[in-house]
Amino acid sequence: MTGATRAQPRIKEHSPTSKAIQREIVRRSFCTLATADADGAPHAVGINYVFVSGHFYFATGEPSKKVRNIRQNPRVAVYIPVRKYPMGPPWSIPFQGTATVLSHDDPEIAGLRKAGKLKNITRFGVMEKVGTDGCFLKVIPARKIHTYGLGIPLLTVLRDTSQGDRTVELN
Repeated sequence: MTGATRAQPRIKEHSPTSKAIQREIVRRSFCTLATADADGAPHAVGINYVFVSGHFYFATGEPSKKVRNIRQNPRVAVYIPVRKYPMGPPWSIPFQGTATVLSHDDPEIAGLRKAGKLKNITRFGVMEKVGTDGCFLKVIPARKIHTYGLGIPLLTVLRDTSQGDRTVELN
């Protein structure tokens, strides 16, 4: 490079807090859950969730592809869309985590059900549909998660969409 100067990246002056991100997660109940089998073949599905004590819980059937994949490969990715404005790109909370499969009679699940913490994912009759084949998925998110658009003024993102991404460390 002769005489040319490279543009310096702008400083990202706005960042969401961990509490703000957790509030957005709790306000929502739908996400895309991506799993992969032992060979790395991906599978993504839309699913309802609840967020309790820093963990995500999903109700599903034991014979489902996502359960088979998690038993082979516990690494998952989650994408939570966060629509804030009728224009521009949707904000989002994408992150990776580790999943485990818990039976419907697991003591942790029994305690959460008794406390009414799982009713938002069980009230639609999913457990009745799958009967004794019903189970739950528990996802522990990585400490560092990514966000897009959250905590950033809309005009900043509309002027330069590359300025919308942030990394937040969950408490």
